[in-house]
Amino acid sequence: MLKIGLNQEMVSRARKAAFQITNAFTWLFEGYTTVATERTVLRLMGIDGALKDGNPLPNVVVDHLVENSALQKGAAIWVANAMLKKGLTAQQVAEEVAYKGLGITQIPLASVEAIWETLNPLVDKMLGHITAQKQKREELLAKYQPRPQPVIYVIVATGNIYEDVVQAKAAAREGADAIAVIRSTAQSLLDYVPFGATTVGFGGTFATQENFKIMRKALDEVAEEENHYIYLTNYASGLCMPEIAAMAAMERLDMMLNDAMYGILFRDINPKRTLLDQYFARMINAYAGIEIQTGEDNYLTTSDAVEKAYTVTASQLINESFALMSGIKPEKMGLGHAFEIDPELENSFSFELAHALLTKTLFPDAPVKYMPPTKFASGNIFKTYLLNAMFNFIGQLTGQGVQLLGMMTEAIHTPHLADRFLAIENAKYIFKAVKDLNQNLCLSEDSFINKRANEVLAQATEFLEKVAREGLFSAMAKGEFADIKRPENGGKGLDGVIMKDKDYYNPFLEIMKQELAL
Repeated sequence: MLKIGLNQEMVSRARKAAFQITNAFTWLFEGYTTVATERTVLRLMGIDGALKDGNPLPNVVVDHLVENSALQKGAAIWVANAMLKKGLTAQQVAEEVAYKGLGITQIPLASVEAIWETLNPLVDKMLGHITAQKQKREELLAKYQPRPQPVIYVIVATGNIYEDVVQAKAAAREGADAIAVIRSTAQSLLDYVPFGATTVGFGGTFATQENFKIMRKALDEVAEEENHYIYLTNYASGLCMPEIAAMAAMERLDMMLNDAMYGILFRDINPKRTLLDQYFARMINAYAGIEIQTGEDNYLTTSDAVEKAYTVTASQLINESFALMSGIKPEKMGLGHAFEIDPELENSFSFELAHALLTKTLFPDAPVKYMPPTKFASGNIFKTYLLNAMFNFIGQLTGQGVQLLGMMTEAIHTPHLADRFLAIENAKYIFKAVKDLNQNLCLSEDSFINKRANEVLAQATEFLEKVAREGLFSAMAKGEFADIKRPENGGKGLDGVIMKDKDYYNPFLEIMKQELAL
């Protein structure tokens, strides 16, 4: 069996350091909330819709509470109190605030017990709905074939949700197992979620609850035709991370791009804001049975894939530790890495194989997400197609969980349907041709691949121990991740971080923590 022997002392040291890094943020998770977290609570309470100018009602209510310095108690308390005192539904309270100027902070607060009694039915209703969606997924997976290994994962990115449906259905009929609807460029920097179906996007389609519903329905239809469950993926990242996770849970998405540090490093979102939002977003994902996917492949777009391979491993271990804090189980952690070494480097394939085996060995239960070559894709479509074939070979050989297929026209244009067909044909051929090859191969202990994997592990361990000593925020400020400097109090969204009062209450967070045994 093709496998590597990792230094178990290094593995233990690395995980211990990652635990120290993430558990140093207990003060943040217990002491602070964010405007996005509070908007998520309102959405889970049943508040939806938007003003004519597109401003969503959850934003209107949270902005009202911020203006009145009242968000410290949590949005749930004020809305539930208004429901109780005015005899309104949560939706009606939001509409009264938006259209009639109702000042909910001016309404005298009822007893804590009465407010909780008002909230409980709303919490039970929404969590019951999310649980039913999780059960529906499990029923469909039991009805159709077992999950493939690796999952063939392709993207659609037309900007128009209805065109996305056409392309997604075509890809599913061609053999795709998972469809990722790429999000419109820069949506991660919007501090609100657009409302309704959208037909105009830039480099992708806006993530909205209605778009989720439309695509879920379409993929369920083709699943019935093909007798094959189709996984739906979108992005729970950016300034609305937990809101999008909640919408995904409501509409039965299966996978969500949800990295603890991506927004900080690659979108310049404030570190405190990002860590707080990912904490609640991942808890929602855990409760809904949604598989998270992390973005370590992005490190290799700004850094050399050989010199900085250890930063990928270090980030994977940090992401794993943060995910465990939110209740994500290993079998739902699609930790990421990528095939991004310069193909002109001698033995580049051996380096790639070593890195892929390291990831899969460190995280044996995780449906690891393997990203295709993009940095060195060129206008030579035949060379890119060959690189994608070698990437697919390693994916099958090392048992990756999710194989995001590369497109031979990656460096030229947004893929056509024919490009996607060729990519799926390439992957299916290789997966079948080398299906059991790994059971017939072994590596000597002193092989280059074994040594390289342990070298990267040792570098990652030393790096994690250094970060544990100085603190994650300090390391980010110095640019030690992806060579990008991100100070603790810089970036977008810091003004949306709110210190909690002693009587702060988020009913969904508390119940999810109990049920996830956190």
